Amino acid sequence: MATLTTASKMMPPAMQRLIKGGDRSMITMSDDTAMMKQVTDTHAPDGREVDVKPLLLLVEDILNRATLTAGTGPTMGSPYAENMEDKGYQASFNAVLDVLSYTIERISCELSAKALTGGEAHATTLAICNMLAPFSWDAKLVLTLAAFAFNYGEFWLLAQIYTTNQLAKSMAILKQLPMIMEHSGALKSRFDALNGLIQAMLKVTRCVVDLKDLPSAYISSEVPALSATMAHVPTAVYWTIRSAVACASQITSLTSYGIEYISSTTEAWELSTMDHKLKNIYEHLQKQIDICKQYIEEKRDIEAYQTLLNLFETIHIDNMKVLKALIYPKDDILPLVEGTSKKRVNLEVLRRRNVLLLISGLDISQDELSILEQIHGESKLQTTQRQINQYEVVWVPIVDRSVKWTDPVQKQFESLQSRMPWYTVYHPNLIHKVAIRFIREQWHFRNKPILVVLDPQGKVVSPNAIHMMWIWGSNAFPFTTLREEALWKEEEWTLELLVDGMDPAILNWIREGKYIFLYGGDDIEWIRKFTTTARQVAMAARIPLEMVYVGKSSKREQEQREQVQRAIDTINDEKLSSTWQDLTLVWYFWTRLESMFFSKIQLGKVDEHGLLIQQLKRLLSFDKAGGWAILSKGSSIVVNGHRNTVLPALLEYDLWKEHVPTKGYDVAFKEHYEKIHDVAHPCCRFEFQSAGGRIPESLRCPECQRLMEKLTTFVCCHEKVVPTIYE
Repeated sequence: MATLTTASKMMPPAMQRLIKGGDRSMITMSDDTAMMKQVTDTHAPDGREVDVKPLLLLVEDILNRATLTAGTGPTMGSPYAENMEDKGYQASFNAVLDVLSYTIERISCELSAKALTGGEAHATTLAICNMLAPFSWDAKLVLTLAAFAFNYGEFWLLAQIYTTNQLAKSMAILKQLPMIMEHSGALKSRFDALNGLIQAMLKVTRCVVDLKDLPSAYISSEVPALSATMAHVPTAVYWTIRSAVACASQITSLTSYGIEYISSTTEAWELSTMDHKLKNIYEHLQKQIDICKQYIEEKRDIEAYQTLLNLFETIHIDNMKVLKALIYPKDDILPLVEGTSKKRVNLEVLRRRNVLLLISGLDISQDELSILEQIHGESKLQTTQRQINQYEVVWVPIVDRSVKWTDPVQKQFESLQSRMPWYTVYHPNLIHKVAIRFIREQWHFRNKPILVVLDPQGKVVSPNAIHMMWIWGSNAFPFTTLREEALWKEEEWTLELLVDGMDPAILNWIREGKYIFLYGGDDIEWIRKFTTTARQVAMAARIPLEMVYVGKSSKREQEQREQVQRAIDTINDEKLSSTWQDLTLVWYFWTRLESMFFSKIQLGKVDEHGLLIQQLKRLLSFDKAGGWAILSKGSSIVVNGHRNTVLPALLEYDLWKEHVPTKGYDVAFKEHYEKIHDVAHPCCRFEFQSAGGRIPESLRCPECQRLMEKLTTFVCCHEKVVPTIYE
């Protein structure tokens, strides 16, 4: 074996200088302005368009397969060759090679020749840049890497097969490969540095190619993020080509001068230094490209949002375009799950049907589901019996994309989905964020469930029919705004409207013409005093009186249940009045009342002067103040009063008892109540949960008819969930 001294004498002087001191001067030049001017001066694109992506895939496949791992041998297999057997894929890069093979071969020869003759790396890099002057920046990089891969791939191909192929073995001996492989362990640091730099070259090249592919329809050079990125491209191109020169020099010198050449660690240090520089360039480029892509995504989202807006302003022959835009636009999967069989189905099952989109988060309550299931079943039965166009319900689950999708969340979703007898979206991630934005902004979805009704042509005929379902159940079919307005015209302020058919006993009392006190609140002392006094007055006036406790509303379900349950238990133990034992009934009562209020808001009639809406507003306001009572005679409501006026009126029975025989208990009580009310004027208060959807811009007080002051309240419920905000 030749000695290092003998081998060194055989090397050209430039190569000897490279081994002794390396070409550190050019590396330390970094992004020197004069040097980069030399690079940009070589750039003279002639407008030719080259699709380099097929060629880049081929180069990536070669370079990723030609990898020596820990001195044990080349890595076999690559994720970049999945389409290599595809004829269309082969045709695409064959077409590119037909045009560019000559250029690739010239660069390949330049890389090899300069390594052997000791050409200075910077000069070689500029020479390659001059060869590639007519090409775009991304093409310069891909063509240079293709030229490098040509030689590098040949080296490792021989290394992989020379032990099993005689021709390869003979060629390998000429290139001293057996000797090199014998020392592969000692060469580990050299090859690690080489492989690291090659991966950095590929990453930077991919960045520049991705940059070229950014759609000009959404981003232009006037955008600061793109202009800043483009300004950095010449530097990235220079140092990537410069790195290819260094890598080629390593392989050429290794096969030309043998094992003695690589005894020095200078080249490994130089490769590592370039690797570090290219990684910095890559990180900067990738960060800028990410900013550009975010800008493009925002522009696309704006465009898609406008398209969605236009879609709902256009007349369609069916509802397919609308449903695809809202749920899932592609045809590659089945986006729905059928309610009964739980089989995956296509959106086609909804074509030309009335569609009710049940939009909610994963926190939809069991009470809500139970009532919806009951109403859904009744409505389906009615439409079948009447042989009219049926409707379909589709659950559209809306989740916060920023919250991690965990196994417990998945189980919660699956549990809800399994309970629903109607169609459901297969998974929340199918719904595009633009559709979610539309649902939130146009349909005012916050977190509480809404029910948007689409006719067979996809037109919105009710922005939220869930209030109609709570108020009128299946009688609200076909759940349109026109039907909602018609139903309100038939309603009056009566006890039957408030209790509907929830309590058969109350309906019997109404038919019997009894006096009925419906009352609520959670102050048990007031409840004791009120019920005791009301019963004493009824006995003194000799009237048939029934009393029913209906609890109170609460924005927090668990809190409501606990407070109301304690009150119910006390009332039952002390036999103060009748109660509703089923807390779902209490929830449904208050949900219906609030639905009446929100229905009026949605119809723009919350401040109309009709008796029904004014009394409804009073009742909801009194509930927030802690207690109330409604007196009715049969179905006719006589008094709807605040706790601070109803109880005093009863306590002062001696002041109005003389009018009971002539005017009747109801009129005498009402007249005295109104005297107290005119002096007390209880304050009205409304709370609107920010998650509840539509909030009126203004609201008039049901007591004085003045515009109410709008406040913002933050309420902490001391639970693990984010506190709810009220406005």
